[in-house]
Amino acid sequence: MVTLTICLPDEKYDRLKELAQGKSISVNKLIEELSTIALAEFDASNRFKGIAATGNSEEGLRILAKLDALTE
Repeated sequence: MVTLTICLPDEKYDRLKELAQGKSISVNKLIEELSTIALAEFDASNRFKGIAATGNSEEGLRILAKLDALTE
């Protein structure tokens, strides 16, 4: 496991802390969850671009539908 130090404006940190408290988790766990979401979106986007390059529109639309479901 890696330790990451980031600099955030106080107001943003306070809002993240409030969000984490609302979910009954630590700020650390919240950042981990947000990172997981960002990576899932990144992976889906890369898969879509790869499929789009092959011209398989049906597969591309299927992946877009999955991505939409993640953001709901």
